[in-house]
Amino acid sequence: MIKSEFMAAIRQIASERGIKPEDIMSTLEKAMIAAYRKDYPLADEEVESVTVTIDPESGEVALSKDGDDITPPGFGRIAAQTAKQVILQGVREAEKNAALEEFQEKIGRVVPGMLQRFERGSWLVDVGRTIAVMPREEQVFAESYQNNQRLKVYVKKIVERENHHDIIVSRSDADLVRALFELEVPEIQSKAVVIKNIAREPGSRTKIAVMSVQDGVDPVGSMVGQRGVRVQAVTNELNGEKMDIILWSDVVTKFIINALSPAHVSDVIIDDEKRAAQVEVPDDQLSLAIGKEGQNVRLASKLTGYKIDIVSNNGEVFSGKEEKQTQENQELHEVVA
Repeated sequence: MIKSEFMAAIRQIASERGIKPEDIMSTLEKAMIAAYRKDYPLADEEVESVTVTIDPESGEVALSKDGDDITPPGFGRIAAQTAKQVILQGVREAEKNAALEEFQEKIGRVVPGMLQRFERGSWLVDVGRTIAVMPREEQVFAESYQNNQRLKVYVKKIVERENHHDIIVSRSDADLVRALFELEVPEIQSKAVVIKNIAREPGSRTKIAVMSVQDGVDPVGSMVGQRGVRVQAVTNELNGEKMDIILWSDVVTKFIINALSPAHVSDVIIDDEKRAAQVEVPDDQLSLAIGKEGQNVRLASKLTGYKIDIVSNNGEVFSGKEEKQTQENQELHEVVA
C-alpha cells in the first residue's frame, strides 16, 4: 500500500525531530481546535465533545460536535494559518519531552558537551538534542571555562522547575571520575574490577579504591593501563588532576595504610567505636603522609570513612579532620569575600 504524501511528511518530520508520529498528530488535532475556537468560541466543557478528523490521504481536516459536522467553509486554509505557531510550539514540546526521556536513561553517565553561554553563575551546555545546566556548585574552580569549549560532563539529575525541567550536569562530582574510568577500563565494563569508593577534591587530586572480583586480574594495573595510558586519559580530561589508585581491603588497618599511599606507615591503632585511627609514621614520611595543606590524610580519611590522626616518632599529632575543617572554613571565607 502506497503511503499518502501527508502521512509520509508526518513521518519524515517525526524522524528528523526524533519524536513519535502520534505526538505530531495529537498536536495537529489540538491546533485545529484552537483555530476553530478563535472564530467560534466554545465553552471549556464543550471542547471535549468536539472531534477532529484528519484524512491521512489528503490531510483534509473535519470537525464534528455530538456527531454533527461543524467544519466551517474554507476552514482548512484558516486553520493552517492560525495553527502554525501552535503546531511549532507543540513540536518543540514533543522534542523537549523526547530529549528528557533520552537523558533520563543517561543519568549517571558521561556525555560530550560544548559550553554555550554563562548565565547567572551557571553554564549552559549543549549536549546534543538539548541544553543542560552546569550550576556553580557543579563547576571546578581550578578549571577555566569559555564559550564553545568542548568537554565531557557527568549527567547528574533532572530537576523539575515550575514550567520546565533542567538537566543538571557536573564537572565536580566524584562520580565523573568513576564514569570516565568506566569508559577507559574494559575490566570495569566486564565487572572484573570494581571501584569501591572515591574521595575527590575537584581539580586537584582524587583517591580511588578498587578491587578485583576475578582471579588473575590486577585491579590497580587495570586502572593504570599499559604505560599509564588509561589513567592518563582520565587525567587529561580532568586537566591534570592527580589520581591515586589504591587497593581496597575489608581489613580496616590495611585499607588505611593503602589509603595513605605513597607514604609508608609504621603502625595503625584502630578505634572502631569512634571510627577513628591513629597512624604512626617515620619522621621522614610525615610530610608525605599529611600531604600539601593536609590533602593526603584528608582524602584518605574521606575514602576510608575513618578520622585519621597522623603521629610522628616524636609524638607530634596531626588531625586530618581538623585540617579539613580549617580548609572548609577558609574556602567559605573566600566565597563570602
